[in-house]
Amino acid sequence: MIMKKYSLNPVLSSFFFLSLMILFSEMGVAQNTTSTIPVNVGVVLDLASLEANIALSCINMALSDFYASHGDYKTRLVLNTRDSKKDVIGAAAAALDLIKNVEVQAILGPTTSMQANFVIDLGEKAHVPIISFSATSPSLTSIGSSYFLRATQNDSAQVNAISAIVQAFGWKEAVPIYIDNEYGEGIIPYLTDALHVVDARVPYRSVISPSATDVQIVEELNKLMTMLGYCHLTMQTRVFIVHMYPSLGTRLFTKAKEIGMMSEGYVWIMTDGLSVDFLSSPNHSVTDTIQGVLGIKPYVPKTKGLEYLRARWKRKFLRDNPNNIDAELNIYGLLAYDAATALALAVEKAGTTNFDFQKANVPSNSSTDLATLGISLNGPNILQALSTTSFKGLTGDYLFVDGQLQSPAFQIVNVNGNAGRRIGFWTPTTEGLVKTLNPRINKRMNSTSTSRVSTVIFPGDTTVVPKGWEIPTNEKKLKIGVPVKSGFSEFVAVTKDPGSNTATFTGFCIDVFDAVVKALPYALPYEYTPFANSDGEPAGTYNDLAYQVYLKNYDAVVGDITIVYNRSLYIDYTLPFTESGVSMIVPIADNNSKNAWVFMQPLTWDLWVSSFLFFVFIAFVVWVLEHRINEDFRGSASDQAGTSFWFSFSTMVFAQRERVVSNLSRAVIIIWCFVVLILTQSYTASLASLLTVEQLQPTVTDVRELIKKGEYVGYQNGSFVLGLLLDLGFDKSKLKVYGSPEECHRLFSKGSGNGGIAAAFDELAYIKLILSRYCSKYTMIDPKFKTGGLGFVFPKGSPLMPDISRAILNVTEGDKMKRIEDSWFGKKGTCPESSSSITSNSLSLKSFWGLFLIAGLAALLALIIFIVMFVYRERNVLRSSDSTASIWSRIENFFRIFIQRDSTSSTYRQSDLNDRNGISLPTMSAPSPSDYSVDTEYPANRSSSSYDSSPNREAPQEVVIDIDQLTNRNQERLAALEIDHENN
Repeated sequence: MIMKKYSLNPVLSSFFFLSLMILFSEMGVAQNTTSTIPVNVGVVLDLASLEANIALSCINMALSDFYASHGDYKTRLVLNTRDSKKDVIGAAAAALDLIKNVEVQAILGPTTSMQANFVIDLGEKAHVPIISFSATSPSLTSIGSSYFLRATQNDSAQVNAISAIVQAFGWKEAVPIYIDNEYGEGIIPYLTDALHVVDARVPYRSVISPSATDVQIVEELNKLMTMLGYCHLTMQTRVFIVHMYPSLGTRLFTKAKEIGMMSEGYVWIMTDGLSVDFLSSPNHSVTDTIQGVLGIKPYVPKTKGLEYLRARWKRKFLRDNPNNIDAELNIYGLLAYDAATALALAVEKAGTTNFDFQKANVPSNSSTDLATLGISLNGPNILQALSTTSFKGLTGDYLFVDGQLQSPAFQIVNVNGNAGRRIGFWTPTTEGLVKTLNPRINKRMNSTSTSRVSTVIFPGDTTVVPKGWEIPTNEKKLKIGVPVKSGFSEFVAVTKDPGSNTATFTGFCIDVFDAVVKALPYALPYEYTPFANSDGEPAGTYNDLAYQVYLKNYDAVVGDITIVYNRSLYIDYTLPFTESGVSMIVPIADNNSKNAWVFMQPLTWDLWVSSFLFFVFIAFVVWVLEHRINEDFRGSASDQAGTSFWFSFSTMVFAQRERVVSNLSRAVIIIWCFVVLILTQSYTASLASLLTVEQLQPTVTDVRELIKKGEYVGYQNGSFVLGLLLDLGFDKSKLKVYGSPEECHRLFSKGSGNGGIAAAFDELAYIKLILSRYCSKYTMIDPKFKTGGLGFVFPKGSPLMPDISRAILNVTEGDKMKRIEDSWFGKKGTCPESSSSITSNSLSLKSFWGLFLIAGLAALLALIIFIVMFVYRERNVLRSSDSTASIWSRIENFFRIFIQRDSTSSTYRQSDLNDRNGISLPTMSAPSPSDYSVDTEYPANRSSSSYDSSPNREAPQEVVIDIDQLTNRNQERLAALEIDHENN
């Protein structure tokens, strides 16, 4: 029973043990109070508020815990608490009393940024450090006081987290709603800059007075509901960022829910001041009105020590404040705990002497308290100690840098039910939002994607991400400007009915925009307005029309508007819906002169030369391979050269009669005949084209040639191409304007010397239209000057831009765009496509070098094989037994053998056998008269020239031979011939 009685749970045992330690520590402190030095410090808080009481209890607990664990410290902070009574003057009076009468060494507080503004000046004057854990306004930094230390986060630290939310969900506009005081105004410049970085606009700022009535709040909210982002643009921003005190924020959200602004399509983002207050101790009446709201909260890692502290603090606070049963320890209580700990460390580090104040040297009759304010002698030491103090606090690493705590991570929460559900994080070291603080997981995700956060339930209990803007329910429509022009009506045309005084808008661009709007996932009411004067004439150039969007006279411009840089400085373009670029069109004419030398034109000079050299090279290779073993390639040097060249060039018409007996020669000739076949067929086709087909060539191919000759060129009226031509160097007097394809054709017909033009410059869309009508007369010439193509114009930062651009992609990638093009420009194929580059009818070496390479390698390989075999056979000649013979004589002997015929060749043995038998055996060559007779006295040398010139040549005699007898005689003679060769 005794064992069971004291067998406690480990957690309870630990708790009991720690409680005993704290108790004994406090007893030790009480026993040592006589040896410690008390140091007066002030605390200025709004004691009537729950948050101030939570902070004060945390300060007391921090000092108790600190000195319990640092019993050897000689200093002890003595708290002197004052109530600021939620008033700026009250806070200043409390601080003045503490400094002047109590001579405190430092002050913790005050609560608000407005109260801190004047208290900071007092601390600067008296050299008393002011440590505020709740004054967050960035404007306090501009005071430039070295004695102010912000023991909390600057409001400017959270603006990047807010902008990351806006960027992640793709919202392009956001309206800040803030309280009209220093706390509210301080964050706005930083918030605006942060939103601008992520390409989000702030079209309006809603300022609400701290003393605003419910009626005034509703009036402001109604203004936000019906507020237009632009002068005529029918879009209303639905993303609101709320930054104000919790008391005013509660009323704001309550009225917003009453008038329907907490429904689907709206986005609300709270700064950390509201998030901490609303979610630290949830009030059901408050949380019911902010369902779906996003909030920013400083992230405090959960630790066992922090959880234990929460439990201790809860018991102590309930014991001291039994009426506040819903109170929860919030971030401001944790910051107050850490601030008190930091001050206790700094006071001990500053030393235990010189805690006095130096009295001000003022006249005794001075009646102002400020004039008699003294200066703390130990204040600079405490300030220096605070600046260098660092420790692991409840909120993380605690260290002042330039009087400011470093920015921690912020957690993004989504209000659902009675609590805030965390959906992600933002830290200064990460890019965008992250789902966890694990860098390995976050690295695999897009930093600006909503996939990096958990699913958000927006107002209206929907997970569908709002667009961030809505189209109002009134009948106001998008006002779209349309250019008025007389020519190129296929792109855009405005026709006015005199009777009804109504305008009709037609054209390719109009149809494309109509199709794009239909492809949007929502309805977008709009109406076209002609950009014209009262008489129906154009009211200005295209630049003037685009500028009207910047002046907010139009919500958008639809027409053949080119995307160019200078206009993009003040307006935005959608994605282009036509091909981009500017090019030149010129007339075409038949430039082919069919003269006596036209047969030379099919091949370029380099191909002629290469072909000739290869014929010579093949002739040389065949001679080398055949002259020692083939009687057809024997004879005098001129005979051999003539035969070789005749054989090679006759392959062009495949008329060669000479035999080739070497396998190497046959391989070379087979490949060479294939090359010659392709070359001759290509030459024939090209020559036939030159002689029979009309060769249409452009009259001009170079822009510089036009400038050099001073030719007249044309451009479309009102087009930006005028500036492009002037930049290229054209004289303005040489430029002529046309307003339609017909007018451009008339200028070309006159000719450059008769008031016409030699070339015209225009965008590709217009050039294709001109060529579709006059495809046999003009052609388009490179180079192209890059442009952005045709696009629709919208105001800078318009939320419609992403949706319109996506709809353009949807239309252009489908069949709908092709149907629109066919309806206005005709189906493709009715006119041949114009070539943008000039082609030549001459065949060049570039087209045949592969064939020549194959033939050359084959011939070269055959030569190498032959030479290696020949050198190996005649190696004894080079290694002559006569040691006195010179190298040159050996080489001469070697080449002498190379020139002579090879009597050991089977071809020559067969020839000798035929001669001795008196019969010529059939060959693979064409039959000749000698194939049918036996020449009994045919000379050994079969040179045709020597044979024909012999005066004693006898006619061949025809004999009948017994086949068996002839075979025996041939075998005997062949054996005798081999014996003679061995003896030699």
